Amino acid sequence: MRLALPVPMRIALDLAAEAALAGEVPVGAVVTLDGSVIATSANMMLAGNDPTAHAEIVAIRRAAQKLDRPRLEGCDLWVTLEPCAMCAGAIAHARIGRLYYAAEDPKGGAVVHGPRFFAQPTCHHRPEVYGGIGAGEAADQLRQFFAIRR
Repeated sequence: MRLALPVPMRIALDLAAEAALAGEVPVGAVVTLDGSVIATSANMMLAGNDPTAHAEIVAIRRAAQKLDRPRLEGCDLWVTLEPCAMCAGAIAHARIGRLYYAAEDPKGGAVVHGPRFFAQPTCHHRPEVYGGIGAGEAADQLRQFFAIRR
């Protein structure tokens, strides 16, 4: 039985599940503005032969195009896995207001693990960060995905 989650995280988790079926690491991301979904994506690294096509990056790009502006002030990002350093940098440059993520990533995460990007003095924008929303389901998706490949 699925727990009731905020709609954007539910969408992100569903996108992650679809990504896994396509052979991509199961990560999904949703950008919202005033509670409305602006853009979505799942990991697309394999599909596009693009190492930068993480779910967060693609969703941020789509949101910026839809809003026709390079900064996403007032927008929130919902993602199923703690962002890596590249994605944390994009979040800061896009001026995302709030970051919501599901599972922590002790190996590759850069928000509460690793470099703790937003705590660095060279980071010029720090979103509000809320972790653990849907963490169990997101972690299960990742464990199942990698168990099949080992």
